[in-house]
Amino acid sequence: MRIAIIGAGISGLTAARCLQNRHDVVVFERELRPGGLVRCERIDGSLFHICGGHVFNTRKQEVLDWFWANFDRDQEFALSERNSQIFLGGDLRLPYPIENFVYLLPKAAQQSIIADWLEIVKSESAQPTDFASFLLQRFGPTLYNLYFQPYNQKVWHRPLTDVPLDWLEGKLPMPTVNEMIFNNFNRVAEKQFVHSTFWYAKNNGSQFIVDRFAEGLQIRYNTEIEQILRTDNGWNVAGGEFDKVIFCGNIKALPAMLRGLDIDDFAQPIEALQSHGTTAVFCEIDQNPYSWIYLPDTDYCAHRIICTGNFAPTNNASPRTTATIEFTDEISTDEILNELAKIPLNPRYITHRYHQFTYPIQQKGTREMIKSFKNCLAAQGLYFTGRFADWEYYNVDAAIGAAMETSKTI
Repeated sequence: MRIAIIGAGISGLTAARCLQNRHDVVVFERELRPGGLVRCERIDGSLFHICGGHVFNTRKQEVLDWFWANFDRDQEFALSERNSQIFLGGDLRLPYPIENFVYLLPKAAQQSIIADWLEIVKSESAQPTDFASFLLQRFGPTLYNLYFQPYNQKVWHRPLTDVPLDWLEGKLPMPTVNEMIFNNFNRVAEKQFVHSTFWYAKNNGSQFIVDRFAEGLQIRYNTEIEQILRTDNGWNVAGGEFDKVIFCGNIKALPAMLRGLDIDDFAQPIEALQSHGTTAVFCEIDQNPYSWIYLPDTDYCAHRIICTGNFAPTNNASPRTTATIEFTDEISTDEILNELAKIPLNPRYITHRYHQFTYPIQQKGTREMIKSFKNCLAAQGLYFTGRFADWEYYNVDAAIGAAMETSKTI
């Protein structure tokens, strides 16, 4: 078959590689190079992840096997231990996850948390109705007020009572009180968790991954797809005829692009989908041993520092290390500079990028609507996959896995 894939990010490139040996696959990409949200740039010799800091790890053996079939793991990648830290304000800094390190908090906080956990055990049958009630019922008011509420408030920019539970499925650890007590007694650190290690390309980070995925593919760069036209024989994309189409862009753009197909029932629900953007600020910062730093402190707006300069020596071109500091939604350069003056590790501004779409927000019924839309389009030979196509907060491995499943369908 002749298959058009729209978007040369992780999802589109994975689908193309899965299908290219059996079909004639053409990838359309509006930018001049591949990558989507995982693209990187060299700024004065240092590597800038322009949206986040993307690494690879997975629990899924099928994804693991497929990924390493494309690389020389030992020569091209380094295995690192995740070393995350929570900067609570002042000199109070704890390893991540905070619930495993209650014994490092001031004694008054420890006593309050113990009291909270005893109350949770008494009322474990209560069912949460939103993200706020979930966090309170899982961790108790003390940890909620100290960390979970202020940190997540920065990320989601809305009351946590307005964040539904749908998006939580499979995304966060769900420790019981027994597990949290056991982890504190036994000093269970992050490195003992499933995602405690990650693989990172020794040169060019996640850009190295997508550049390798793009090798040997038919990719038409600098090509903006304005319409996808249903024809008697299949689909017309950019003047070419195709049997199937895989859309890996933003689903909110899809209704306006589709021609010759009635999708009126989905137009309004898709238009109503909500999300947040990210301002990623590339900085030089003081030397440190961390990979991720979480910032619940309400004295500044940034919610995390991703120390990508520590992921590989080739990421740094200066004596200081580099990092990406993340702010939810768009802020001005003047606001950035004002905020950096407050943030620990003495960040020095290099540059920044704003992305309108980085955090899809799951609402009640979102997944059911997306699934129904997928079924409708698949019957016509059009498929979609990707973070903002599926409206799921995919990491690299989840995006690869979803694209592999879509390819199997075809």
